[in-house]
Amino acid sequence: MLSTFLNVRCSLLLALICSLSLTNRATAEEGLKRLLYVAEPGIRNYLEYGGHGVIVFDIDNDYAFVKRIPFQGLAADGTPDNVKGICGNATTGKLYISTKVHLICLDLNTDQVLWERQYPNGCDRMSMSPDGKVIYQPSFEKENWYVLDAATGDVLHEVHPNSQAHNTVYAVDGSHVFLAGLGSPLLSIADTTTHQITATCGPFSNSIRPFTVNGAGTRCFVNVNELLGFEIGDLKSGKKLHRVEVSGFTTGPVKRHGCPSHGIAMTPDEKEIWISDGHNEHLHVFDVSSMPPKQVTSIQLREQPGWITFSIDGLTCWPSTGEVIDSASRQITHRLSDEEGRMVMSEKLLEVHFRGSRVEAVGDQFGRGAVLN
Repeated sequence: MLSTFLNVRCSLLLALICSLSLTNRATAEEGLKRLLYVAEPGIRNYLEYGGHGVIVFDIDNDYAFVKRIPFQGLAADGTPDNVKGICGNATTGKLYISTKVHLICLDLNTDQVLWERQYPNGCDRMSMSPDGKVIYQPSFEKENWYVLDAATGDVLHEVHPNSQAHNTVYAVDGSHVFLAGLGSPLLSIADTTTHQITATCGPFSNSIRPFTVNGAGTRCFVNVNELLGFEIGDLKSGKKLHRVEVSGFTTGPVKRHGCPSHGIAMTPDEKEIWISDGHNEHLHVFDVSSMPPKQVTSIQLREQPGWITFSIDGLTCWPSTGEVIDSASRQITHRLSDEEGRMVMSEKLLEVHFRGSRVEAVGDQFGRGAVLN
């Protein structure tokens, strides 16, 4: 019986290895290059976790270091300022990085900085329209979001939820954008045609921290202050639906962000929610394919996580602590390090695909769902 079991296990493992080998070979033949762009300093202004600039890794070559793209983004004293967000678009071939006071636009084909703009109320974590034409840029914890022309950085409109602007997520179809501030338990919803707030979701039990939405734009999943876990809202009715607490772990002090769970992501197939646990240095995985959600497993990390991003295909999870996690097996396959051998950590990263010299796809810094109906 044991022999049969082991033979089956070996056969399955061999099949998996062959499948991965064929996939890598096909990818190489098609000329597709998948790269991971990591903006630094992506943990506050700490330079020990990868220095300054955008570090590029080759996903299909065991995350080998490819290059470092420099940019200014300096504070008044000349030191690198905290990176607050990252986004990009394949159609325009541009990458955007925000710091506390700057928005920086880079050309993905040439690695050149095209422009750097400053705004009176500063910048935080932005999000851009699917066509790459508009950026919703939150001020740095002030009352407003700037609606920007992504080509120039010019201000087109302003939206004023007065919520201490912080995190921003565009709907997958581009029809709405979701705005969360540090000072409010309400998620504001803006219509991207009129650039007016047309609805809210909540109130949730405390101020909203990181959050994500499903592909159809009907559900939101939010971290809130003082909760090791997450809450779920109905974006159509505006009501809070569920409160989900992590079991088997206790809360305690955290190094950054001041809340137990700062980091939440939905797998593209919308079957799971992964959340951060700073105090215990873990990710916790929940099955949300049916309600109420069910806690599935937990993954030990090397440091305190503050953000979670998924690959475009959903097969890989990138926590801000610099590990690379296979989404299906939950196993850590790589740990990022830069050209100097430093441990790389960042809460601001995304995936970019090239086919030859052409940008083919750009991921998203948020783990959004991708099921459209």
